[in-house]
Formats: sequence, C-alpha cells, structure tokens
Amino acid sequence: MTPPVKDERWGARLWGALSVLCVVLFLDALDVSMVGVALPSIQSDLGMTTSSLQWVVSGYVLGYGGLLLLGGRTADLLGRRRVFLTALAVFAVASLLGGLMNDGTLLIAARFVKGISAAFTAPAALSIITTTFAEGPARNRALSIFSACGASGFSLGLVLSGLLTEIGWRWTFLMPVPIAIIALIAGLRLLSRGEERGEGGHDLLGAATITAAMLLLVFTVVEAPQVSVLRTVLSVVGVVVLIVAFVVVERRVRHPLVRLGILRSAPLVRANIGLVILFGSYVGFQFVAMQYFQNLLGWSALHTALAFLPAGLLVAITSTKMGKLADRFGTAPLIALGTLSLIAGYVQFLRIDEHPSLATMVLPGMVLLGIAFALTFPALNIQATNGVRDEEQGLASGLLNTSGQVGGAVVLAVVTAVLTSGTQADPIAGFRAAITVSVVFGLIGLVVALTGVRFRSRTATTADEKVFEMV
Repeated sequence: MTPPVKDERWGARLWGALSVLCVVLFLDALDVSMVGVALPSIQSDLGMTTSSLQWVVSGYVLGYGGLLLLGGRTADLLGRRRVFLTALAVFAVASLLGGLMNDGTLLIAARFVKGISAAFTAPAALSIITTTFAEGPARNRALSIFSACGASGFSLGLVLSGLLTEIGWRWTFLMPVPIAIIALIAGLRLLSRGEERGEGGHDLLGAATITAAMLLLVFTVVEAPQVSVLRTVLSVVGVVVLIVAFVVVERRVRHPLVRLGILRSAPLVRANIGLVILFGSYVGFQFVAMQYFQNLLGWSALHTALAFLPAGLLVAITSTKMGKLADRFGTAPLIALGTLSLIAGYVQFLRIDEHPSLATMVLPGMVLLGIAFALTFPALNIQATNGVRDEEQGLASGLLNTSGQVGGAVVLAVVTAVLTSGTQADPIAGFRAAITVSVVFGLIGLVVALTGVRFRSRTATTADEKVFEMV
C-alpha cells in the first residue's frame, strides 16, 4: 500500500484522484436538494398526489440514510476503490432511469436506488481520502476541499434545480448522468489499486439489524405526519428493539460491523451530533423557505433558487480555506463559531412578513448561513476522522454521514408538523414557528460544540492572553 501523503505539494495524478472523489460527493449532495424546486412540475406531469410526491425526496433519504453504515463498512472490507466505482456506476444508471420514468412509483424506486448508491460512494470516497493523506495539514487540506464540494453541491442544488426546471424537470435527473460517467472513467484510471482491505469477516446479523433500524427510523419520521400516533409509537418501539439487538450482536460477534469502542471518542461523537444539527436544521429551514417564497409570496422556481445563491457561492469560495484554519485553531472553535452563525441566520428569517426586504433580511440571512456551512462542514469532517485507524475510516465516515441523513429526516418531520398546524390560522406565524424549530436545534448544537472548546492561559505570555484548545 502506498504510504499516506504528508507533503501539501501534490502531483497531477493525486489532484486528479481527489477531483474524482469531490465530483462524486458534489453529485451525491446535489441530489439531496436539487429535486426540491422541481417537485410541483413532477406532480403536475405525472399526476402524483401530495402524499406520494414527498417520497420523491424521502425515497432518496431512505436509501441513503438507511444503508450508510453498511456502505462504510463494506468499503473497509471489500476495498474502497471497488465499492466506490461500482456504486458510482449504479448511480449513473439510476439517474438515467429516473429521468426517463413516466410513472410516479417507478420514479420513487429510481430515487431509492440512487440513495443506496450514494450510501456506498460517500463513505468510500471519504475513507479513500483519509487513508491517502496523512493526518495533519495534508489531510485537513484535502478534507476541506472535499467537504467544500459536498456543501456546495447541497447549497447550489436549489439554484441548478431552478434553472433546469425552467427547461424541464427531467433534466434535474439527467444532468448528473454524463458527469457520473466521466467521473467513473477517470476513477478507473486515477484511483490507486494498491489499497489494503480490512481484516475480518462480514457481520451479516449486525448489518441486518442496524440497516433495518435505520430504514425503519427514517421511514417512521417521514410517515409520522400522515399516520396515526399509535402506528408511530409502535414504529419507534420497533426501532429501539432493533438498535438494542444490534448492540447485543456487536458485543458478541468476532468481527463486528461497528466496533462500539469507536464511540468512546468524544470528538467523533461531537462531530456526529454537530452534523445532525447542521444538516437537520438546514433541511428544515430550506423546506420552510421554499413554502414561504413560492406558496406565500408567489416567487417563481428560478427566483426562489436565486435567493439561495449567496449562501452557495460563499460556501464554494471559502470552504477550501478551512483546512488551514483548522491547522491553526483546531476544529472545535470553528464548529462553535459556525454554529453561532447558523443560529444568527435563522434568527434573521424570524422577521419574515408578506413584503420581505432582500437587502436587510434575505441577503444577510443567506450570507450568515453560507458562513456557517463554510466553517462547520469541513471542520466536522476533519474532527470525525482524526485519530481513527485506517481500517475504520469507512466506519467513521459512515457514522458521520448517517448522522446527517437521519438528522435531516428527523428535524424535517418536526418542522413539517409545526408548519402544517401553524399555517392554517396564520401563515406568517406558522412560518415563524417552523423556523424557530431550526433555531432551537441550532442552540442545542452550540451547547454541544462549546463542550469541545476550552480556554487556557498561555504561560509564555501574559496571563490574560487566551488560546483555544480542542479537547
């Protein structure tokens, strides 16, 4: 196996391999958000009901969030390059089929398959990076570039969706196809074949129980607003039983899917909670903003997409610099500062009314959210993988991505319930109440982030001078 790269001066082949991984993560993140603006056109063209339409989004999240842990561990055991390229090929085929479908059920099925493929490409790509670049400045730089592409894909997905929907909703599915094919061909040539595979066998029972638990959890929170309380409670009980069964299995099998001892790492646990908050609160906010801009204000798909452009551009431009900041200050201060900016952005939108000001409300709010993603997302990826053994990088990556997807599903379900009940009497009050949910989750995230930061005096200087230290 080639030794991890420590030097920040990289050759053309290394840059090419990193670019392939970044492009695929961009496509994975893009698919999470890009379908949003196209939903009304899909509903009209395919004659789907509102309840079935939400599964165009939820189907992807179900496949993605439910199989991420399995995807990460499979990459460790079978080879990251092989898993990454195979899943990328499946992603391209599912994208093509999705763009050609004329039946809503088949479209949802294609989205589910795309989510499954992303559940394997995302952790495989991240673990390829963390095993290719040595821990420290080189890895931090690579991860900041990688995570910038993921955050940019998610942020710019709405913008691209607005542009493509003006041509036709099918292009939101077909656009990734040629890009995925080019990335697949480039990956075959550029990704190293000399990787080591993890030791141990396959924990089939553990994989079955945790995958079933994640699938049922995501399904439960997505379906909660449409089903009875009793059914939701029974589903939650089922999730708990499956998780308990998984823990029992992992403590007894010889080669566990998840080594439970990895959860003793406080920075890794904080990173996972941080991504639950970041992704979950933003998905909820984005859903509310889409309803507010289009349904209440009557904005077009393109107009709505452009409102999110400042945040996306800010993330794309600045995120690649976060590696150097992490080297200097550590990840914990960046996460705390980014979470504070996230809260400030949500609070800005609590001022919504029927005549919002672009200059004093929308633009400042989007800029604050862009700063939050630029600071927080790369730092979370770095923190979650630092100090983790090479043979468990796929596992750490799968845990982190699972946290984000499950967080998105859970917070979105809460936001949707608040929005649905609140807008019936007073639409503006309902929107404010739903945004408040994101504010509350942001505050929880800030408390968690601050537990990872402490101040100490630097004895070499004055007693009043303070520096950040990650614990």
